[in-house]
Amino acid sequence: MQREYLFHTRRWIYIRTKQHRKSRQKFKYFKEIEMKNNRYLLALASLLTISAVTYSTAIVAAETDVNTEEASSEDKSPWTSSVELGFISTTGNTENKTTAAKADVVYEVDKWRHTGHAEGYGQESEDDSGQTVSTAERYQVIAKSDYKFNEHNYAFGVIKLQKDRFSGFEYEHVASLGYGRKAIKQDNMELDLEIGPGERFFKVDNGQADEEALLRLAGKYWWKITGASKFTQDLTVEIGENITTTESITGVSANISDLLALKFTYTIRNKNTVPVGVKNTDTEAAMTLVYTF
Repeated sequence: MQREYLFHTRRWIYIRTKQHRKSRQKFKYFKEIEMKNNRYLLALASLLTISAVTYSTAIVAAETDVNTEEASSEDKSPWTSSVELGFISTTGNTENKTTAAKADVVYEVDKWRHTGHAEGYGQESEDDSGQTVSTAERYQVIAKSDYKFNEHNYAFGVIKLQKDRFSGFEYEHVASLGYGRKAIKQDNMELDLEIGPGERFFKVDNGQADEEALLRLAGKYWWKITGASKFTQDLTVEIGENITTTESITGVSANISDLLALKFTYTIRNKNTVPVGVKNTDTEAAMTLVYTF
């Protein structure tokens, strides 16, 4: 009886011990699974965190670029202005003083572009008696507006007021409307061509005021040779019923700084009909200092 009790007791202890070991093994197995799952979750959380940070950084960078571009666009003024001044004084056997001044302004916004131009040219010299006399005196003002239909086509209206003391005309004014096309548009060069009808108002010296219809043809070309040099060519032909005028202005400029440039221009003006004693063609060579702001 005692042996049987002892046998059952040992058997119970053995079974309990075995069950305990199995429980510990199961606990260890589930603990390892839990640790693995925790590692996977930790890795996944880290990956998600890195992705979120990367995405946020990209969004911030994109917004910064957009804001920078918008700020640059907003900071860009629609106004562009420049003034030119040239002066030549000659002494000795010949006494000459020549002054040339020009001013340009451009206002461009949306589909509109407005330009204004004013210039004056004068020359004084001594005659045989030693008296200072004017040998050249000319003034010109031009106002022009363009309405852009698209990138290449536009309509224009222009008014030109001109007074040349030695041209044989007391004054000569032109008003014109027409169509323009940007025939060439590249980063380093552009070419504008224009055509349109107009009216010329003029008065010959010691004569009566008169006017005539005309056809205006114009071309404006510029080529940026290098980052610091530029070539320009302007050509205007106004074909009237009795008078045809042609003006060609060739220019080369070189930047001295961001705001200053040295410019050389050669101008040819021709009028097929002039009063007696007046030459048909005038030429003008000028060296000016240009300030842009």
